[in-house]
Amino acid sequence: MPNMNYKKITTEDLAYFKTIVGEEFVFTDQANIDKFSRDETDGVSFPPEVVIKPVTAQEISAVLKYCNKNLIPISPRAAGTGLSANSLCVHGGVMLSIERMNKILKIDERNLQVTTEPAVITEALQNTLQEKGLFYPVDPSSRGTSFIGGNVACNSGGPRAVKYGVVKDFVLNLEVVLPDGEIIWTGANTLKNSTGYNLTQLIVGSEGTLAIITKIVLKLLPYPKFNNVMLAPFKSMDDASAAVSAVFRAGIVPSCIEFMERDAVEYVMKFLGDVTVPLADDTQATLLIEVDGNDLEVIQKDCEKIYEVLTQFEVGEILFADSEAQKIDLWRMRRNIAYAVKKTNMTVEEDTVVPRADLPELLKHIKAVGRKWNFRSVCYGHAGDGNVHVRILKDELTEDYWKDEVPKGIREIFEKVVELGGTISGEHGIGWIQIPYMNIKFREVQLQLMRDIKKVFDPNNILNPGKIF
Repeated sequence: MPNMNYKKITTEDLAYFKTIVGEEFVFTDQANIDKFSRDETDGVSFPPEVVIKPVTAQEISAVLKYCNKNLIPISPRAAGTGLSANSLCVHGGVMLSIERMNKILKIDERNLQVTTEPAVITEALQNTLQEKGLFYPVDPSSRGTSFIGGNVACNSGGPRAVKYGVVKDFVLNLEVVLPDGEIIWTGANTLKNSTGYNLTQLIVGSEGTLAIITKIVLKLLPYPKFNNVMLAPFKSMDDASAAVSAVFRAGIVPSCIEFMERDAVEYVMKFLGDVTVPLADDTQATLLIEVDGNDLEVIQKDCEKIYEVLTQFEVGEILFADSEAQKIDLWRMRRNIAYAVKKTNMTVEEDTVVPRADLPELLKHIKAVGRKWNFRSVCYGHAGDGNVHVRILKDELTEDYWKDEVPKGIREIFEKVVELGGTISGEHGIGWIQIPYMNIKFREVQLQLMRDIKKVFDPNNILNPGKIF
């Protein structure tokens, strides 16, 4: 259970924080309190009592030691792009923003590694590496604004996870600050490490509840020279989702297969204004498919095989991007869907993931649940790895119905996900929003093991309390 006997912050506490990080980096003004009370989660706000912006692991260590000794809750925050209220101060206290820790420290071209601070924007890191012919492929839709540290904390994925994996597959080592202020490295800068428990992978995806990440060592790949992109329209969501598994069964591993139902495409074209794709009257869903590599002839042959697979279904005219600009536009469309749908309505986004062959059954169930509980949903996501985002729209539903009845429908969706062998979050994390659904996936013995791990790291429960459990 959370420690509810947290200390309220006093002027004495503020004075101490200022001696650590400098007066200009301790904020109690209303504008900053308001800004840091929210992230990208709709309809959720928890104001901190103070915002602190340290710049070194040593400063974070001093702040954590003080908070731990005085039972002051403290929540680490990256860019604030989370969708599960992962970093909000649900018990007040300190918001610790890592935004000043934004340097790429070392690019090791000989060993294909990079060491970076946590507040480097993911896309900026990727672009810097690409200039040297290096590739960090994990690319969440928020890559243009999210920090690499937040990606690690939530074990983010993105479109290219189907071929390359998610964050955990690239993190070699982490410098972290523990809740008592101790600074440690969790692993080694090696591709293999079978020395004791894997602390690195325990921190990855722990949503800032076990330690604060201050340095990250990532493995890299050579940047692929070529890619082809295609957009395939289908007459039914069932066919579009069934085609995904068929592509892999044919022996092809694309770098991306993204699913977008018709409403998602219409919303995002209207939102962007300058991107238009053909959308026939009978199109109900589309697949955005990318194949990459270093041999253009092999890529083209794989695209031909994919084309043969897709034409076994009720597919319309398949669009092959014929220029770099068109590829960019198609990806802009996909990456902006969440923002486009969110802009039109009050929404909540769920992050379901099932074995990819079970996508048709999951999508049917999602729509059936929506009809039962009187809500609309827009589905899109990383179909190649079975990860579908379900954005539920409030429309004209009353506040009471939205709060009390819609969660019952969400629970039915998650129950089906688990029945199909899936889980209730593929990349967004649990945070505060998904806590009520954890007992769908886990038995009490499993939840207690996680609580016990949390207690070993953070016996006073001061670090990002009120998350996951």
